[in-house]
Amino acid sequence: MTLPRRPLRTVLATVAVACALVLAGCTGGSDSPTQPDGDGGGGGASGWSYRDATGSTVRLDRAPERIVALDDVAISLVRYGLHPVGTFGRLPIEQDDRWSGLDTTGITDVGSTPAGATAGDGSDGIDVDRVAALHPDLIITTVAPVDAAGTLPEDAPGTGIADAEQHDALADLAPIAEVRWGGDGVDVLRDVAGLATSLGAEQSVVDAAETDFDRAAKALESETRDHDVRLTAMYADHDGVYVARPDDDPALQLWASHGADLTVPGPKGHYWGVYSWPNAGKVGGDVLLLSDEGYQVDDLERQATFADQPALVAGQVHPWVRPVFDYASQAAAMEQLTGWIAASERLER
Repeated sequence: MTLPRRPLRTVLATVAVACALVLAGCTGGSDSPTQPDGDGGGGGASGWSYRDATGSTVRLDRAPERIVALDDVAISLVRYGLHPVGTFGRLPIEQDDRWSGLDTTGITDVGSTPAGATAGDGSDGIDVDRVAALHPDLIITTVAPVDAAGTLPEDAPGTGIADAEQHDALADLAPIAEVRWGGDGVDVLRDVAGLATSLGAEQSVVDAAETDFDRAAKALESETRDHDVRLTAMYADHDGVYVARPDDDPALQLWASHGADLTVPGPKGHYWGVYSWPNAGKVGGDVLLLSDEGYQVDDLERQATFADQPALVAGQVHPWVRPVFDYASQAAAMEQLTGWIAASERLER
């Protein structure tokens, strides 16, 4: 999830946890759907290659075994049976519920950038020396579009990397691949699955997770046909309420494609429609999906222009956590969303 820009600050994403160093076992596999024609995936005679979101192609003599990845990707790799040696993101693993139940042994903390931090303020994201100590074969991060047309930023560091200087320092250690984090959610799911299989994930594991995802998607479609409630995905801070535009967030787009009715904010803008606090009463929705960063329920209840928002009064507020794009994680998210919809009532609009 991309958080709003704040005065003199840009919200970045990174993660951290300190663990022991071990060797990752990620070899073999099939072609990634984002690889260029003629370039085989996996560790065959033709080597390994991956064409990332920026159009750059990473080429290696064999499939990378020692991988450092942004948490959004690292979690999916683990769910697909792989094991990166390092990860980075906005939260330590023990504070990030998305890692719950996963084997994190040997995944090393290489630094973090809390939301709102910028390069040079003491929270410079990845610790390059820690990455160097891991001897990575590949570094993976993500890149998100900057407008509704899907335009990717030019010459910008990937998510979680502090700046161009840090990007260059990391690139001296290992190739950097960026996964597109925008557009249709199903495309992101397929890209991440394709990358995982090229790194050695068993196709049977991916297929089983996709079957669970299909089952969860059908359950969501069934529930939304029978239960008409509108959901508002939002973040709030001292500047106001930011309502996410469903078409600009791949997870929200994915949920909407399977029947979820999501609020489209009135104010214009890419990703966010921003309501100042004097206008916050215009934010509707029967269910609020509230970002786990920024203001929480107690804070919202103290805002005079928002305290009487029907969903807030009715207690129909649930956490909105940044998405992870593997089939298992999205299946679990859809199952949870289906339960929330089933337990909610349509309120006056």
